Amino acid sequence: MKELSVAEFGRRLAHLLVSLFILLCVTFVIGRVLPNDPVGAIVGELADPAAYAAMRARLGLDLPIYQQFFLYLNGLAHGDFGTAVLTGNPVSSDLAQAFPATFELATLAVIISTFVGVPLGLTAALFRDSWIDKVARVVALVGHSIPVFWFGIVGLVIFYAGLNWVGGPGRIDVFYEGLVTPRTGLLLIDSLLQGESEIFWNALGHIILPAVILAYAAMAYITRMTRSFTLEQLSQDYVIAARAKGVSPTGTILRHVLPNIAVQLITILAISYGGLLEGAVVTEIVFSWPGIGQYMTNALMIGDMNAIVAGTIIVGFIFMLLNFLADVAYAVFDPRMREAAR
Repeated sequence: MKELSVAEFGRRLAHLLVSLFILLCVTFVIGRVLPNDPVGAIVGELADPAAYAAMRARLGLDLPIYQQFFLYLNGLAHGDFGTAVLTGNPVSSDLAQAFPATFELATLAVIISTFVGVPLGLTAALFRDSWIDKVARVVALVGHSIPVFWFGIVGLVIFYAGLNWVGGPGRIDVFYEGLVTPRTGLLLIDSLLQGESEIFWNALGHIILPAVILAYAAMAYITRMTRSFTLEQLSQDYVIAARAKGVSPTGTILRHVLPNIAVQLITILAISYGGLLEGAVVTEIVFSWPGIGQYMTNALMIGDMNAIVAGTIIVGFIFMLLNFLADVAYAVFDPRMREAAR
C-alpha cells in the first residue's frame, strides 16, 4: 500500500465532479422535457389563470431556460429540492426520512451477499468442476435470471403467510411505530441504543426477508466474479510455487490468492452496493418498505417532478461516490494502476 499522489486524486475527483455535473444537466432536462405540468400539480387543474401565472412565476418557469438552470443549481447548492406535491413538505425533508430505511436495507443486503458470495466463489474456484462448483454456478445463474419481485412475492407467500417465520410488509408492526426516537434513522440501531429489544427483534423480523432477497441478486454477481478472479490467480506461478512448498489449498487461497484479488473485490462490492441502493425500488414496493424507492414510485404516479429529480440525483450521486472511492482504493492498493497513471 502506498500513498496516492495529489495529481492522481485530483484527476479522479475531477472525473467525479464532471460526472455529477452531467447528472445535474440530465435531471434538469428531464424535468423540463417530460410532458408534465408542475404548476398544475401544485395549484390544481381548476385554478384560475392568475393563480396559475403567479405560481409559474414563483417557480421561475417564466424565465429563460439558462436562468432556470442557474436557479436550479443554486437551489441544489443550498439543499433546496423544492416542495413535494405528494406530502407538501420540502423534498429534502422527505428524503431525509426515507433514505435511512433504504440505506439500512441495502447495507444489510450487501453484508449478507458479501459473507455468502465471496466464500462461495472462493470455494467454487478451489474445487473447480466439482459438485460444489456446479451448485455455485447454478445458484448464481438463478440469481441473475429470476427477477427480484418474483422472489419477494414467493417469499411473502411462503415465509410470512404460510410459515409465519418473518414479519410482513412494512418496516415494523403498526403498534410499535413511534416508540423509538430516531437518532441515526436506522431502526435496528436506534432500538438497540434505547434498549428496546422487543422492537429490535420485530424490526429484524421485518427486514430479514427483503434483505436476503435483495442480497441474493448481488450475491450471484459477487460469487461469479470472485470465482473468476480466483481461477485467474490459481494459474499464476506464485500459487504453483506455494503449492510446491507444501502449502495447503485452503492456505493458498487465504494467504496468497485472497490478498491479490482484494482490490478487485473492493470494486465489485462498491458496484454491488450502489446497485442495491438503486435496485431496492422493486423490493420496497413488494414489501411496502418506506424507503426512497417507494417514495420515488409514489412521486412518479402523480408526476411530482421535484421528488423524482431529487431522488434521481441522490441515488446517482451515491453510486458515483462509491465508484470514486473504489477507484481511489484501487489506485492506492494496486501498484499496477499507479504505474499506468504515470
